[in-house]
Amino acid sequence: MRAQLARVDAVLVQAVIAAALSFAHLHDLAVAAGQDGWKAWAYPVSVDLLMVAAWRRLRSGQSKTVAWCWFVIALAASLGANVATAGLLDMNDVPAWLRITVAGWPALAFLGGTLLAHTPDPKPPPVEPPDPPPPTAVPAALVEHARKVATAHRARTGHAPDAATLRARLGVPQPMADAIATRLREERSP
Repeated sequence: MRAQLARVDAVLVQAVIAAALSFAHLHDLAVAAGQDGWKAWAYPVSVDLLMVAAWRRLRSGQSKTVAWCWFVIALAASLGANVATAGLLDMNDVPAWLRITVAGWPALAFLGGTLLAHTPDPKPPPVEPPDPPPPTAVPAALVEHARKVATAHRARTGHAPDAATLRARLGVPQPMADAIATRLREERSP
């Protein structure tokens, strides 16, 4: 138990360090791209929240394609900021395409988060039932009573009772009423 706890703690520490550094890189990139103050801090929050939402959807086993798509987009944003701020980008002269990307990120993150949170899961294809269930056994005395009920119903209404009527009149479960109705129909047919 202690070894497992130590392993979890090490992973947690590593995750906190990686998140803090990535958070700082995203912030610095947003500042370099012309966003300042609270806006620069909102960028790393939106990237991390999108990544967490995608990860949660992946772990739930629902709509994995959508989740992987948004996880990769958020991961690319995070990795891109880490690489860009590692000295590969002149932070005093950010290219226009990167300014546009940073400016468009909030709408993209909102779209991704909304799709992850509100896309219903695809319904599984209907499963064909294997073999049909065996016919319900109906006691002979109940069939005889059902014949009398059916005769009385036919005399009153002019037509044979359906399974729902038999169920109500006989007080039996639906599968048994279906079996009785089928049997009475077979007896009436030549």
